[in-house]
Amino acid sequence: MSRIGKKPITLPKGVKYTVQSNIVVVEGPKGKVNALLPSGISVSEKDGVLQVERPDDAHAAVHGLARALIFNAVEGVTHGWKKELDVVGIGYRVELKGKDTVVFTLGYSHPIEFPLPSGIEVAIDPKQTHLTISGIDRQKVGQVAADMRSLRKPDPYKNKGVRYSDEKLKKKVGKTGAK
Repeated sequence: MSRIGKKPITLPKGVKYTVQSNIVVVEGPKGKVNALLPSGISVSEKDGVLQVERPDDAHAAVHGLARALIFNAVEGVTHGWKKELDVVGIGYRVELKGKDTVVFTLGYSHPIEFPLPSGIEVAIDPKQTHLTISGIDRQKVGQVAADMRSLRKPDPYKNKGVRYSDEKLKKKVGKTGAK
């Protein structure tokens, strides 16, 4: 039996859910999120607690996945999700252009304009080297953060580039001089 799939999901006040064929729509104070429900998995509610169930062991592979997707949707509409990135390097900075475009200066010959998808917000600190990506859809927040990081991945020799704030990097040793 899936340990994650057996865990109950508590529904906070103000959060409603509906099941439409293979999609669970979760509505809460921050907005509305859709979670995919694999075939053969069912959701039941009892006393404000959601339970994800499967009919037999043939659906064991997606039982925990379905529960995690629904939990992420419930958590997103109540608290939201966020990822933090640091821009490290001399002259490297990030700024907001309007509400829906982030401009990166990362040592290339041109600045890089990154358009933000709907439902994603970005906050930039005054030093222009730290940004926080937030939204209610966990997958979208993580994908935007990964796309921003891929603009200039951290260099293993100088540790310059865009990295997650909690990311630990291992610095490589460079070449030694000829004797």
